[in-house]
Amino acid sequence: MYTASFAFFEALWEAGVTHCFVNLGSDHPSIMEAIVKGQNEKNGLFPKIITCPNEMVALSMADGYARLTGKPQCVLVHVDVGTQGLGAAIHNASCGRAPVLIFAGLSPYTIEGEMRGSRTEYIHWIQDVPDQKLIVGQYCRYSAEIKTGKNVKQMVNRALQFACSAPAGPVYLTGAREVMEEDLTPYKLDHTFWNPVEPAALSESAVKTISEALVGAKEPLVVAGYTGRNHASVGALVKLADSVKGLRVLDTGGSDMCFPADHRAWLGLRYGNDESIRTADVILVIDCDVPWINTQCHPKEGAKIYHIDVDPLKNQMPVFYLNALSRYRADSFTSLTQLTNYITSSLSDQLNSEVYTQRWDALAESHSKRLADIISATEPKPDGTFGTGYLCRTLRKLVPQDTIFAIEAVTNTLFVADNIQATLPGSWINCGGGGLGWSGGGAMGIKLASEYENGAGKGKFVVAIVGDGTFLFSVPGSVYWISHRYKIPVLTIVLNNKGWNAPRRSMLLVHPDGLGSKATNAELNIDFSPSPDYAGIAKAAAGGNLFAEKVENVSNLEDVLTRAVESVKNGMSAVVDAEVVLGC
Repeated sequence: MYTASFAFFEALWEAGVTHCFVNLGSDHPSIMEAIVKGQNEKNGLFPKIITCPNEMVALSMADGYARLTGKPQCVLVHVDVGTQGLGAAIHNASCGRAPVLIFAGLSPYTIEGEMRGSRTEYIHWIQDVPDQKLIVGQYCRYSAEIKTGKNVKQMVNRALQFACSAPAGPVYLTGAREVMEEDLTPYKLDHTFWNPVEPAALSESAVKTISEALVGAKEPLVVAGYTGRNHASVGALVKLADSVKGLRVLDTGGSDMCFPADHRAWLGLRYGNDESIRTADVILVIDCDVPWINTQCHPKEGAKIYHIDVDPLKNQMPVFYLNALSRYRADSFTSLTQLTNYITSSLSDQLNSEVYTQRWDALAESHSKRLADIISATEPKPDGTFGTGYLCRTLRKLVPQDTIFAIEAVTNTLFVADNIQATLPGSWINCGGGGLGWSGGGAMGIKLASEYENGAGKGKFVVAIVGDGTFLFSVPGSVYWISHRYKIPVLTIVLNNKGWNAPRRSMLLVHPDGLGSKATNAELNIDFSPSPDYAGIAKAAAGGNLFAEKVENVSNLEDVLTRAVESVKNGMSAVVDAEVVLGC
């Protein structure tokens, strides 16, 4: 029997989708039949099915996989309620530009048994809603209903074209039971004709304008957000910084590693507030959603600003604007390569002057000072307690050099970034949006992708560094069950600062001297006392098959981290509950 459901899975595999993260329900009888048929008959040429007891975890896994590889993956959920169960993960995938295809069934539309798949259960009435797509439509690049099995492969590939064309993101398909049960004659598509849109380039005049502005500037600055999603863009940005000596690079997004920390032009990760923004006379904003926060920081009067982005108007943001002289819808790697080629071929005489040599030397001096300041600011306290910075600096020495860090540290993110000091493209992946809880599934998706791309047992070491509130949001009961079931070992560091500190910071930015400024975390209802046993929660979910420890003093920090790292290297996940002091 060759059904629309089987053709759906064939379409996924033929398009390069290798994994389906599933949470099945009453809308999926033909889907389940197709899974069994594919596993029995396709000799491995069928998407690998990962059972996920929570929809947010499922989508976060697909998100992490796609974020590392750029290759779309699939999530299967159950009608309207499963779609709602995706929760904040759909926001993260959209803001994080993760190519993911989500499929949800629809309640059957026939009642009397007119077709195979007609209603057979009480719940089919309860879950029949007017327009299921509206639940997630505003977050998706494309949403549609499969209305006949006869073009199911075309619908899948059209959705994937949207998912993979810049700006990439989630797409959503639905199909009723009757449609997915439809018997078909087997067929294939010619994938020569189903490619995503090719990357766009800058015009010649734009290349000339921006290049001359950067070379002629006294304090040129590049503000990047997610250029590092394309790993080749990291090297392209390095070449630009090497060509325009004195150019500095500030990462304001944190969603991907955009520029290596060992380069003298590195200014680190700052969320839209840095002195370099205030002093620069020419700023190139590239693939960036929030280059600066106007109430905290903005460019000086007369600064020339140019904006290159795959989505320069930010179509999904009702309010967004920059005082840019020009804005361009173009690909970051292509644009950076164009700029460097023009500068080195047409403006090299200017760059050979002594002033650029002096700027280059000054960058080296300021970079060395920045690194020294980071170390001095993160030393342990006299009583042996330590902050996030020291913890991350210690961890960095103990894990492999090519470790991939999945970050969801919220108010501690800057300390993490300063001390991890990522240098390799793809080695730092932060939650793409603001929906906390991404890191649990995200880290496993990253690890799964690395294993699949490099071969079983040859994947890169993966560390998730998360806040304590974030850990709870990640649905650890589901995360660590999946980790054990499918042998996806990751190291999770829980930054335990006993509560949600982000709401306090938000409050103080608006009411610095208000009543809340003098209140305790308990009075503000953001306190986590008594503290949960975070590592114990994970260990229970894994059926006891997990390294779980707590550390709160520098005297045994390195020992605990070393044993946790060894556990992950030996194939068993580890969770370290690290009690950290605030502000360092």
